[in-house]
Amino acid sequence: MKKHLIVKVIEDSPAFLAGIKKGETLVSLNGREITDIFDYDFIAEDDHVSLVVEDEAGAERELQIDKEEGEDLGLVFEESLMDNYRSCYNKCIFCFIDQNPKGMRETIYFKDDDSRLSFLQGNYITMTNMKDSEIDRIIEYKLAPINISVHTTNPELRCSMLHNRFAGRILEHMDKLYAAEIPMNAQIVLCKGVNDGEELLRSLRDLKKYAPILGSVSVVPVGLTKYRDGLCHLDEFDKDDAEDVIDMIEDVQKEVYEKYGIHFAHASDEWYIMSGREIPPEDNYDGYEQLENGVGMTRMLYNEFAAAVDEVENYRTSMESKGKLSRLFHHKTEEEKLYEALLKDNPGRKASTICGLLSKDNKDVILEEIKRIRPDVEFMVYPIENQFFGPKITVTGLLTGSDIVSGLKGKELGEALLIPSSCLKADEEIFLDDMTLTELKNALQVETVIVKSYGMEYLRDILGV
Repeated sequence: MKKHLIVKVIEDSPAFLAGIKKGETLVSLNGREITDIFDYDFIAEDDHVSLVVEDEAGAERELQIDKEEGEDLGLVFEESLMDNYRSCYNKCIFCFIDQNPKGMRETIYFKDDDSRLSFLQGNYITMTNMKDSEIDRIIEYKLAPINISVHTTNPELRCSMLHNRFAGRILEHMDKLYAAEIPMNAQIVLCKGVNDGEELLRSLRDLKKYAPILGSVSVVPVGLTKYRDGLCHLDEFDKDDAEDVIDMIEDVQKEVYEKYGIHFAHASDEWYIMSGREIPPEDNYDGYEQLENGVGMTRMLYNEFAAAVDEVENYRTSMESKGKLSRLFHHKTEEEKLYEALLKDNPGRKASTICGLLSKDNKDVILEEIKRIRPDVEFMVYPIENQFFGPKITVTGLLTGSDIVSGLKGKELGEALLIPSSCLKADEEIFLDDMTLTELKNALQVETVIVKSYGMEYLRDILGV
């Protein structure tokens, strides 16, 4: 029977009051073996639970706990998932992990394809390593949304692209989730000459049948690093390809929007930048459901930054319309004090930031916005070529510390260098090549600031307020 080591008991929690101790082991809950955190959370929701715990000497005892329905028992386990992470058994022709150089940290090479992480962290899964019983459990526990890496709905082609003979069952699995009304999102990594053109049209037609339970489908171009020796040959997309993809997606958007009021299918920002077309307005992104796939990031940047500048500009206009005497006696809120600081502090401020080559044109929008309120400020945006993965990788989030350092050597950086948080590991100040933020700061001899959003916080970082 699977057991789970308890590493902490929250003080004054139901488990604490029942006498459960750190170092003991959970054996069962309501008579059931606990497979993972979802079993635990689902069963522990009850207002009365029966636990079997084992002490460090191996002696078991049963406890009855009464609590409020939904109240947390207060147990923290050695493994947050209460199970090992499941790795991917596919050998996808487009897999980015297979395109990493040797010698990176071990976690870089781990391929996860765990349905539980889809719910917990928003990861996309292929569903190729899932048993029917696991899909039944998703339905029983109502885990949602489930994010699915579809890539193609053609069964034979999907088996070929993923190199997995079980990959062709994807629509069977989605049928089951759709019937149970489990919200889903999907993604398609597009490979030129493989799943594009008529195959993409087929996939979009198949998937729109699941709307609106399937709330969104993103289409992103395959990322190609310079480390593809021995891998399937894949070509880059060009401007004409990008226009074809956008046209196809926008046709589907119109159909689904008329019926359900959602845009459903989304082209990632790369397609619009590649084609030279204008980035769609914010309403087209349906709440940015696919932001992590690079869908709408550019629009969000433009809108959030412009909104922050508008706030400051509106405040200045309002104050200018008041007489000097009324301004003098005007009681300022904390928000207004911030606006004053943004308008007056650090005259002649110089700061800088970096971006991938894909986002190089964004700098013009940012610079124009800053000029509206602070023409005295100099903000330098440096597009960096990706030498680590190769020049075909152009997104900001895959820039490494070493590329940033080499790309900025000898450049004017001002008083602070702003680093987008997407370049760093989620829970550590470390880049993909294992360079730390401190090492980068020392190499460039400049103060570094991590940028986590592109609204008022970004404006404050630029202006040093």
